[in-house]
Amino acid sequence: MKTIYEGKTKKVLLDEVTGDYFLFFKDDATGENGVFDPGANTVGGSVSGKGKIGLAISKYFFEVMEANGIPTHYLGANLEQGLMKVRKVTVPTLEFVLRYFTAGSMCRRFTLEKGIPFNPPYLEVTLKDDNQGDPLISERLCIMKGLLKEGEYDKMLNLLVKVGDVLRKELKELGLTLIDFKVEFGLAENRKIYIADEITPDIWRVQDESGNIPNQIDCAKLILGKINAKN
Repeated sequence: MKTIYEGKTKKVLLDEVTGDYFLFFKDDATGENGVFDPGANTVGGSVSGKGKIGLAISKYFFEVMEANGIPTHYLGANLEQGLMKVRKVTVPTLEFVLRYFTAGSMCRRFTLEKGIPFNPPYLEVTLKDDNQGDPLISERLCIMKGLLKEGEYDKMLNLLVKVGDVLRKELKELGLTLIDFKVEFGLAENRKIYIADEITPDIWRVQDESGNIPNQIDCAKLILGKINAKN
């Protein structure tokens, strides 16, 4: 298969015979200075088996989203090969962030204590640009830069809230409290909006029943065990 794009933790592949698109989940994890962190913009290391675990978790949560009427780009998965079949969508260089509690970069940017609750949740949109530090971006600038058309920014924010409702409930059933998360949205040729990329511990922070915030490696192992036990 032809590599269309390679990111920090995944590759986008095209089967040139069938025209099908796939995501390959790599064993790389984001972090800094030897510490894994889903909010980091650099690769902090590699963990054997991480890719397939992430794919299994994405498969589970994408299927949960679909069951709750939320459209995703997910079309199926081959866990053995580490491949997820996906719809062909255009993914703007944007990340949509939902925060239930203060954490991470928000605390650093605004000098806030960790763990302050938001009700309703706090929504942010950032430009996905490592060199600029993923700055916040408004609807007007998204339209000016040609990333979105009129009205799509708000539609994506509305969908973000629905994703959060489902994700928060599902994680609570697994004994975890969702702190914050980020997702990417894709646009089909008819401009229909889908959740794209992945739904794994690489995109969220959670707190376990002991009050600990596990890194994405430990969280993935924990969640996969809970999912397997549940099923």
